[in-house]
Amino acid sequence: MSFARSVWKILVAIKDGLVLLFLLLFFAALYAALASRPSPGMVREGALYLALEGSIVEEASEVSPSTLLLSGEAPQPEYVERDLVRAIESAATDTRIKAVVLDLEAFGGGSGVQIANVGAAMDKVRAAKKPVLVRALIYTDDAIQLAAHSSEAWIDPLGGVAISGPGGTMLFYKGLLDKLKVKANVFKVGTYKSAVEPYIRSESSPEARDALNAVMQSVWQNWQDDVKRARPKADYTLAITDPARWVADAGGDAAQAAVKSGMIDRVGDRVAFGQRVAEIVGADDQGALGSFKGTELAVYLADKPVPTSGKAVAVVTVAGEIVDGDAGPGTAGGDRIADLIDGVTKSDDYAALVLRVDSPGGSVMASERIRAAVERVRAKGLPVAVSMGGVAASGGYWVSTPAQRIFAEPSTITGSIGVFAVFPSFESTLPEYGVTTEQVRTTPLSGQPDLIGGLTPQVAALLQGQVEQTYGRFLTLVAKSRGKTSADIDKIGQGRIWDGGTARQLGLVDEFGGVDDAVAWAAKKAGATEWHAAYIQSDSSPFVQFLQQMETGEARGAGAQDLAGMLAARQQGLLARIEADVSRLVGGGGMRAYCLECVGDDRAAPRGAGERPGVMQMLARLFG
Repeated sequence: MSFARSVWKILVAIKDGLVLLFLLLFFAALYAALASRPSPGMVREGALYLALEGSIVEEASEVSPSTLLLSGEAPQPEYVERDLVRAIESAATDTRIKAVVLDLEAFGGGSGVQIANVGAAMDKVRAAKKPVLVRALIYTDDAIQLAAHSSEAWIDPLGGVAISGPGGTMLFYKGLLDKLKVKANVFKVGTYKSAVEPYIRSESSPEARDALNAVMQSVWQNWQDDVKRARPKADYTLAITDPARWVADAGGDAAQAAVKSGMIDRVGDRVAFGQRVAEIVGADDQGALGSFKGTELAVYLADKPVPTSGKAVAVVTVAGEIVDGDAGPGTAGGDRIADLIDGVTKSDDYAALVLRVDSPGGSVMASERIRAAVERVRAKGLPVAVSMGGVAASGGYWVSTPAQRIFAEPSTITGSIGVFAVFPSFESTLPEYGVTTEQVRTTPLSGQPDLIGGLTPQVAALLQGQVEQTYGRFLTLVAKSRGKTSADIDKIGQGRIWDGGTARQLGLVDEFGGVDDAVAWAAKKAGATEWHAAYIQSDSSPFVQFLQQMETGEARGAGAQDLAGMLAARQQGLLARIEADVSRLVGGGGMRAYCLECVGDDRAAPRGAGERPGVMQMLARLFG
């Protein structure tokens, strides 16, 4: 009995110690979170310092708590485009801000539309007679486009410029599937609907290739026009057409080649750059060598609250792949976004709705849920406009059809009006390993779709009929929206993608403009003389916000930042696309209105439906 009491006392002591430890950790973490929270009073006179160590996005992704807790390093930051633009534009008239500084050494890029909008904001700062300074080690397409809008661009002595243009490697799996004797059962409508071609062809169809080339050339021309307009004296020709000769002509010094061409102004390391900024805004005597007085993005935004005067125009964002369920933010979960839109319908606080779309599409059912929710806003009598971002194609166009006015940019990729479904089956694979099947049916649909024994002709015909019926509905929705006939839309549909300029000529887009233009149109349509945009977003859990805030200050392994490191990083994006392609084949996602070409550039990994399984897990799903 005495022994039992001793054991009990030990267990109680351990319990009390653990409780005390957790309490201490909780209050320490709470103090750290409160102490690090940006405060308006923390803005310093000096530079607005934007160290962009990740990608510019339409909507930041929410990272799951398990990923944050178990990952070996902090996630790569994401910078919401409207936050960057608001901060830079505010700096133009803020007397405390003497210069805007962008550090692009670890920049992850963004869409053509996003980069152009940030560049336009930089132009406003320069128009206010304030300098905009940029530095990087390696300038890729997006970074050099921002550098063109700067008043002073710096490059590291070991740096260079690598302009690749839009494009990349397209992957096809038909040969592999044939060797494995896996049959890809494809059901589609649309001559140009190339999302299924990787599973049934060894190369692009001529129609899909021509459509993709036309869009790529348009987007590429828009990029060239923007950089030449922003920095007319710079010569980009040789760096684009013959980069090896371009560097060789500068004695093998890539940094000097960039300066001689006029793309970059000065060569210097981080310290030299910091000292130059300090000459303009003042040195930070408490910092390391090359430090200057400045305010970072989060602190500055906290000092610049979003305007709330006038009538509120609700803005709901559809960003990323459209999927069923509540996924997101950063992925367009159909149920989640429909709930946000229905909140606008139920409330009397909003004068109009703007749907901001930056999505290549995805699930037909999820797209329809979002579209139906927008229709309910229309039924209430509120004006509805759509603002298209870098891509609003396939399902991204489906959700846009209820709008009274569609705004896009010249570099927007849209269209891709088509539908498909794909199912793998293994009726020729498994017998090779001694596995056979026998069907017992009471109806033609018994046990179907049978991915082991194969699909029956009746089921195949049924699925193809459903895809064709859904495509017909897609045509009807677009025709009603655009004031055309279904036959008219079919001629420009068939799964073909279009750039924003051509889409406007075809009537798929009404006018060029960004989200602010769409908000202004919707507000005026509602009779408002004064208005503001009210972004309707899903609330992140306080626990996730806390973890993300704590992780923000963690050191991240940046990896090699030179040219070889940058090229190696691109291959990681290619591997991510392979995972996505395999997942699309075996994932059982139902009918899809998805634009594969819109995410086919291997300069960056695609943003998809959150966490994906690894390649080995997918192969296990394929053969397990």
